[in-house]
Amino acid sequence: MESASRTLVKSPPELWELINRPERMQGLMSSLVGRAAEIDVYERKPEECLGWKAEDGAGQAWIKVELAEKGWGTHVEVSAENGAEGTRLEGWLEAVMDELATPSKRPFGGVA
Repeated sequence: MESASRTLVKSPPELWELINRPERMQGLMSSLVGRAAEIDVYERKPEECLGWKAEDGAGQAWIKVELAEKGWGTHVEVSAENGAEGTRLEGWLEAVMDELATPSKRPFGGVA
């Protein structure tokens, strides 16, 4: 298992909205294992913790994201294991953190 953590200038509800989507969880797992994989959520505590896994004949891979308010932002810890391929996740974990840290664009609807 490897993990990365960072404090992001986003609220827990904002980050939860980003990660608690089946297509986002599926995409992160597919990029971790290098192929499409069915996921199963094994832990869900809204705005605190989300964990999901994928299993196949070669082993089990899992991802867990933990959120905690911290000052003006949220402390985020992403842990992952890719059992079939061993754990070589440093670049992948940082890419996930960078993706979560990217500002969300929210256009001003109806403003002329």
